[in-house]
Amino acid sequence: MNELPEVQRPLRGIVLLLLSFLFFSALDATAKHLAQTFAMPLLVWARYAGHFLLMLIFLLPSMRSRLLVTNHPLAHVIRSLMLVGMTGLMVAALPLMPLAEATSMLFITPLFVVILAGPWLKEKIGLGRWLAALVGFSGALIIARPGGSLSGVGALLMLGAAFCYSIYQILTRQMSKTENTLTMIFYSALTGTVVMSLSLPWFLDGPQPTLFEALLLFFLGLAGGIGQYLMTSAFRHAPASMLSPFMYVQIVWATLLGWQLFGQVPDGMSVLGMAIIVGSGLTIVLGERRNGTP
Repeated sequence: MNELPEVQRPLRGIVLLLLSFLFFSALDATAKHLAQTFAMPLLVWARYAGHFLLMLIFLLPSMRSRLLVTNHPLAHVIRSLMLVGMTGLMVAALPLMPLAEATSMLFITPLFVVILAGPWLKEKIGLGRWLAALVGFSGALIIARPGGSLSGVGALLMLGAAFCYSIYQILTRQMSKTENTLTMIFYSALTGTVVMSLSLPWFLDGPQPTLFEALLLFFLGLAGGIGQYLMTSAFRHAPASMLSPFMYVQIVWATLLGWQLFGQVPDGMSVLGMAIIVGSGLTIVLGERRNGTP
């Protein structure tokens, strides 16, 4: 299946990527608010069901069966389950941690990617990347501060989320060479909807959402779908090596939303941990850029 033609407009790609992370941060902030009332499985289901509905409405009529065509259905399912796992663990952690700190800990994903890329992708991992990854992990420890004021359970949940996200990223790197991008996004939404629908009977007897809360539940899927579309579009306008350093702007969005919506401002140690994570991540990204890794 042919991908849509790539048109290089770097500035547009950067703007689209920044907007995508604004939607992802808005999704996380909304989930954090709703998690005070509703069970995690319901929120994860709403995130994927809304996204799936949008794809059925806007893509299925034009793409039809092309949206489903793949030679690697099992790989799609495994990749999608990793994304669902990441979402579920993060949603479970959000009520326990400030939004900025939780988002920052997700960005230790490069550490796990470095650990797994060697044996899995047969990539040669240099000493510099190992050191950068370990430094990034130390930043996560500074944020979590075992024995400090932040929830240790929340930090462990975010570590699990980052691990799931790293496997998702590695599978995405493998599959993007042969699979249509929209097909990959569709299977993510489909798998998340099916898996989380199976859990709903155990949680439907909980609090019933008001009209406003129902709109917020729908917004989870809307924000996720729009964010995914904007991110996909961004990578069509600019190369990954150019866009990767801008991914850390999501921490900025999360910090602003956490401050405005929940009155949570990171303290000095958390800011230091965030800076270490960003610095180590950028070191890995720029190292891959010099080595020509996509």
